Amino acid sequence: MIRTILIDDESLARDIVKHYLSDFPEIEVVAECSDGFDGLKAITQHQPDFIFLDIQMPKINGFEMLELVEKPPAVIFTTAFDEYAIKAFEVNAIDYLLKPIEKSRFDLAIQKLPLRLANAEGVATQELLDSAAMSPAQNNRVVVKKNGVIKIIAVTDIHYLEADDDYVKMSTTEGIFHKNKTMSFFEHTLDPGQFIRIHRSYIINLAQVTRIELKEKDSYIVLLKSDIWLPVSKTGYVKLKTALGL
Repeated sequence: MIRTILIDDESLARDIVKHYLSDFPEIEVVAECSDGFDGLKAITQHQPDFIFLDIQMPKINGFEMLELVEKPPAVIFTTAFDEYAIKAFEVNAIDYLLKPIEKSRFDLAIQKLPLRLANAEGVATQELLDSAAMSPAQNNRVVVKKNGVIKIIAVTDIHYLEADDDYVKMSTTEGIFHKNKTMSFFEHTLDPGQFIRIHRSYIINLAQVTRIELKEKDSYIVLLKSDIWLPVSKTGYVKLKTALGL
């Protein structure tokens, strides 16, 4: 038996998928969820073989939910058209179904499912999420999990980011959080008019800058509103001066 979970805030959409699945008795629906929070809990509890996942949902969207899953299951996305999402799906997803879902297209996805599941480990989930993060709808906030609690952080509340082994440490208005991403990821997804990489280990929010000082010959440091001094590399200093119009 193949186990799946339906995660979609539209009950009608879930009902349609269940109706279509009645032709595939080898697939068992072990849970239904109407938002990403419940979806995350259900995936952790049931460990499904794959999930049907909508993207646009309340609270956190489908991509943000996947980021919080330690070992994401295989995914068939069910979504309305989105150019960034479709580009990501075509390269990395197991499959995607555009709403309204046609029965013939649904059947084709399910028929291909056994082969796709057999090769599920080769599905580049991280690349999928990185591609989707380029969407304007995705890059104005960061979703994190700390002590089991999910927090949604507006990028405007980020003071600076710091490389921290395999994670990026975010210093924010609400405290310190860690994200399993790279500095390069944030450098390319955050607004370059607002965030500048001043050093290989630091990205700062320009709105937080209060002072730039020469520490020693060709070596600068920057003071943030949170009373934190950070080092600035030669390349970072050039970028910082340009961004500040100095």
